[in-house]
Amino acid sequence: MTPRGPAFGLSAELRTQLLERQASRRTTQAETAPATPPRLPPRPPLGDPQIRQELQRIRDAGRILGIDNPFFRPHDGIAGAETSIEGRMLLNMVSYNYLGLNGDARVHAAAEAALRRYGCSVSASRLVSGERPVHRELESALAEWHATEDCLALVSGHATNVTAIGHLVGAGDAIVHDALAHNSVLQGAMLSGAQRVPFPHNDVAALDRALASLRPRAKRVLVVVEGHYSMDGDVPDLPALVEVVQRNGAWLMVDEAHSVGVLGATGRGVAEHFGIDPAGVDIWMGTLSKTLCGCGGYIAGSRDLVEYLRCSAPGFVYSVGMPPPVAAAAIAALGIMRAEPWRVERLHENAALFLREAQAAGLNTGASIGAAIVPVILGSSIKAARVADLLFRRGINAQPILHPAVPERSARLRFFLSSLHGPAQIRTAVAETARAVAEVERMKLDIAGLAARLGAARQG
Repeated sequence: MTPRGPAFGLSAELRTQLLERQASRRTTQAETAPATPPRLPPRPPLGDPQIRQELQRIRDAGRILGIDNPFFRPHDGIAGAETSIEGRMLLNMVSYNYLGLNGDARVHAAAEAALRRYGCSVSASRLVSGERPVHRELESALAEWHATEDCLALVSGHATNVTAIGHLVGAGDAIVHDALAHNSVLQGAMLSGAQRVPFPHNDVAALDRALASLRPRAKRVLVVVEGHYSMDGDVPDLPALVEVVQRNGAWLMVDEAHSVGVLGATGRGVAEHFGIDPAGVDIWMGTLSKTLCGCGGYIAGSRDLVEYLRCSAPGFVYSVGMPPPVAAAAIAALGIMRAEPWRVERLHENAALFLREAQAAGLNTGASIGAAIVPVILGSSIKAARVADLLFRRGINAQPILHPAVPERSARLRFFLSSLHGPAQIRTAVAETARAVAEVERMKLDIAGLAARLGAARQG
């Protein structure tokens, strides 16, 4: 038999080498082949799980109790003493339009003139190309109003506190604030990295003790309070605060968001309310969204302080400038406030009337001084929501404040008065509130049954 030749023309030795190389290549490919990707766990929703659970609990409770959501209701037009919601007119008790200037033809004309001249937006940070004359005009007017050297206006009231507080103090410093300070103060304090120390609401003696302990250890101490507290309608003892802060070598900042146009005979705020020199306060903060008919915030103080913020505060330097129509509207509103102090007087009369009537009706108005804000404390979130729902159905718009925005025992309705309200409207609001409270108190609520249904809703 004739022997076979080499397979494919290859010798036995070459075939062996080829097979060895192929085997080696398969091993290398197997080693370098991508592994099966691991199975990732499901992505949890963004945000705080406890907040999500609380929101869902409130939604479930409202559905079970048959209460409509009282929040985010769209108003059809200008909200004054009355407002239209979905085509239905209601007596309005939830507006910051304290002096009735949002809707004033003179304010609208100023905004329209600025709109025609400068447009809707300045389209840039003021630091680069967003500066307009209307900005400095507003800041000059506000500085004069607060009797300070200068002022800086920003596009958001909340961001004003966050960026100013967060930028003025830092690690090694301390921020001492009233326990009921606004969220923007707390956010600014956290951003700063300074030690944050709350003191009991309006307790000047406790503040004094805190400063005595902190001042030797901290480089700088900033004390922050509000001029008019929007949850309770009360005010701090500003003269005592100024004395304590100065004696302890600290800095004092007062948030006048709800004070300007409200406190004092002419609406100049908490310093006028107490008849003291505003120079005792180092930093005045305010907003344009209440009596000044706009949106935004400002810091008024020394020229050095304002210039420092103007050139370096992130919330100002890296943010677009205030829209010209907003600035112009605020300038006009400030001018009308100055020329027509009767608006402030009428606001005070209306708020005092509401406070007297509410107390006479046996409603718990807490510590309100009756300047513009009067709470009716009901002690239960469910009770507050049910009373607000009854009032809305009867033509009165009054918002509930529920846990966790306030402690459960402090759940309430908040009533915001305006110079536009008439005495008859105020008496109607109080009478209907007292009637609704009495009706809700007569209702038998099975708390255990409600809790069980809420538990079942969460599990479902």
